[in-house]
Amino acid sequence: MSSNFQKFKQLHQQSDLLVLPNAWNAKSASIFEEKQFPAVATSSAAVAESLGYRDGEGMPFMDYLFIINRIVSAIRVPLTVDIEMGYGKTNAEVYTNILKLVELGVAGINIEDSIINQSKRALKDTKTFGSTIEYIKNRLEAEQLKLFINIRCDTYLLNIEKKREETIKRLKVYETTGADGIFLPCISKENDIVEAVNNTKLPVSVMCIPGLPGFAALNKLGVKRVSMGPFMFNKIYDNIGRLSETIDTSKNFSSILS
Repeated sequence: MSSNFQKFKQLHQQSDLLVLPNAWNAKSASIFEEKQFPAVATSSAAVAESLGYRDGEGMPFMDYLFIINRIVSAIRVPLTVDIEMGYGKTNAEVYTNILKLVELGVAGINIEDSIINQSKRALKDTKTFGSTIEYIKNRLEAEQLKLFINIRCDTYLLNIEKKREETIKRLKVYETTGADGIFLPCISKENDIVEAVNNTKLPVSVMCIPGLPGFAALNKLGVKRVSMGPFMFNKIYDNIGRLSETIDTSKNFSSILS
């Protein structure tokens, strides 16, 4: 457990960009490991959709735990879990869920600094969320447990006004409250990325989206990690739809046998 944490942490300190695939079951995670990816992440959206739920904690946490347990059992490389908003209303409830992941052997988590109310997502108060991270970190340290805490900062995802300034403000708080890394989904402009990287000591992660610079450029900009999000899952299931249509129109199975 601790050795995978150390491996995962070191992957954020190396000179090369960490390209992190997002799995939704044990099979996809095993394929990513076979293809020599040094670590695997879950995509909560992909797992939820694969089980017939909506993203945004529409999936029961126990269902998610079952999938996570199967993934951990199937791979040897470090696994980091997208725990969304923590699946709890209080800091203690969130920590209880995180503890279950640590006990399974998970090396890291992503946790969001936004919340969904009546189907609308909004940023949490910075200090309140910072205190949640501090609570989690203190509890882990008190129990001598190791977990890479990656904060998903949703300023760019929500496209808020003055997002660059708000991002920097939040990164400064998260640095001091126990974060091990920062994840900025939907950031894509090079000058925005540079500004974020230059205003935190923490490794910065980004996600695959249209317009994102290539791996060499991201590496040069100082980004330490880039993930696939749900896009691999979406692409595969788009192809399933096309293949099934081809079978129906061609009246044979050659499209899936060749």
